[in-house]
Amino acid sequence: MRHHLGPATMLVLLSAALVSGASAADLMTPLPAPELRPTIDEFGSGFYLRGDIGLSTQGVGRLTDSLNALGTIEKINLDFASAPFVGVGFGQQFNRWVRGDVTAEYRGKATFLGLDRYRDGSLPLGYGTNEYTATKRELVFLANGYTDLGTFYGITPFVGAGIGTSYNTIDNFKDTNTVTQGVAYAKSNSKLNLAWALYAGLAYDVTPNLKLEFAYRYLNLGDAKTGSIYTYDGRCALSGCDTATFKSIDSHDVKVGARWLLGAPARGAEFEPLVRKY
Repeated sequence: MRHHLGPATMLVLLSAALVSGASAADLMTPLPAPELRPTIDEFGSGFYLRGDIGLSTQGVGRLTDSLNALGTIEKINLDFASAPFVGVGFGQQFNRWVRGDVTAEYRGKATFLGLDRYRDGSLPLGYGTNEYTATKRELVFLANGYTDLGTFYGITPFVGAGIGTSYNTIDNFKDTNTVTQGVAYAKSNSKLNLAWALYAGLAYDVTPNLKLEFAYRYLNLGDAKTGSIYTYDGRCALSGCDTATFKSIDSHDVKVGARWLLGAPARGAEFEPLVRKY
């Protein structure tokens, strides 16, 4: 007995065969090669230029003289006024965490005001005072290293340290003795010293090539020394020409800087995720 398939039944069977064949062909088709998508390497070449401006608040440990003529027994006041500074530098970002640079900096004139008291038996009360004025300026060269502590919403906290030299110059030194109505002065003089620094700050990503820095720095500048000290009539003291030394000068600096990445950011490549639709 023969069974005849109706038109509807034949249509169902034909559709099932076509779907089965399409699935089998799809399984045999090789997957396409993954696509490469360019990505930006944030370090680029790693090299950068930098510029800084800031304001210093400076101090000095003590003021001494080469002939021990001052005989100071009480330091009443020894202070420098605040002064601006400007610097430039060149550096490299070695990896995400470590970078370093070398910097050159000019520090503007800071006014010095000092007052001390000394013992002198020839004076009516046995004591006298010295009032000092001067200006100081420096050229500072440092090699610095920094540790970046991670980036959060484009802000990177960092700490660092530096070591180098400071060329300290004392100008316009004057010693006024009100009690004896005496005045002495010194010519300009410069002294080269070891310098070192400690840093803490924040960097902000303005663009992939530009970062702004806001930082605090402690800077030790060493000593500074006047030229020969002369009396108001242009003569040295009887025992020889004296000099004065500013010992242990340091500075608390607040500064704003910018770092420019040299060249366009380098490009790498990463695989595009595979997504297959059936």
